[in-house]
Amino acid sequence: MSSSSVTREKSYRGISLRLARHYLEKLGGDIVDDERVEGEGWTVSLSAEKVSIGPTLKLTEVTVVFEGDPETLDGLIDRFSQKAMRAGG
Repeated sequence: MSSSSVTREKSYRGISLRLARHYLEKLGGDIVDDERVEGEGWTVSLSAEKVSIGPTLKLTEVTVVFEGDPETLDGLIDRFSQKAMRAGG
């Protein structure tokens, strides 16, 4: 990454790592491994954990760390978020 590279972290509830990887692939990325996807001008690291929602319900929360050129990331994060929000509800 160049010196103008930035990092932005976002969390999404109700989607899986598999689905996050799929969305990133549809947005032009190549899957490097289960927790890393790379595209032109960007790299994403993924992690997931179960989080409690109230006393009895648990949801998967996927943390997505976007790294790359700020202008590239703005559009990528917007498009990824639209897909993730439709899936996660």
